[in-house]
Amino acid sequence: MIAIVDYGMGNLRSVEKGFKKVGVEAKVTSSPKDVDNARAVVLPGVGAFRDCIRNLTDLSLTEAISKSIQKGKPYLGICLGLQVLFSESEEFGRCKGLDVFRGKVVRFQIKEKVPHMGWNNVKIVKRPPILSAVSDDSFFYFVHSYYVVPDERDIIAATTDYGVNFTSMIWKDNVFATQFHPEKSQNLGLKVLAGFGEFVKKS
Repeated sequence: MIAIVDYGMGNLRSVEKGFKKVGVEAKVTSSPKDVDNARAVVLPGVGAFRDCIRNLTDLSLTEAISKSIQKGKPYLGICLGLQVLFSESEEFGRCKGLDVFRGKVVRFQIKEKVPHMGWNNVKIVKRPPILSAVSDDSFFYFVHSYYVVPDERDIIAATTDYGVNFTSMIWKDNVFATQFHPEKSQNLGLKVLAGFGEFVKKS
């Protein structure tokens, strides 16, 4: 079973429905015990970084998520679920993240409209297994004002241009995370969720 972490922020039901559509069993939960017992963890999210970290901490989920990643369980982060993996964010003043990866989350400083909202293409830098059925330069749906700047360049799986070339997906070992929203990206998004389901099966 895949645990979709409910910390009060994110398109949880859309993600759950997406997995159901591709025949992958997933359960929305806010229980650290469920996260501990799950075969894989999905952390979706929309909103502010600080609120996300506070809610995860209040629900005793930060430790459960970090431990599951350390144990090598498959992890899929979506939007905020990508950003909180990093050391810190500058959103509303400096805020510490889970520090799974070194790097920071910064705001777009561009002439284009912020937030970056709508469809944009994703350029694959190194192909993660969960994108095995997705063509390079495919379009996915984005909604965000901040993006990650990893210290370790080798974790960057894909990039996107929006006034600046930013990291739109990372991958290292068991950890996958996207700035775009698979659950809002129609058939291509379902292919990403199905790819994650396949990875979980083989893990």
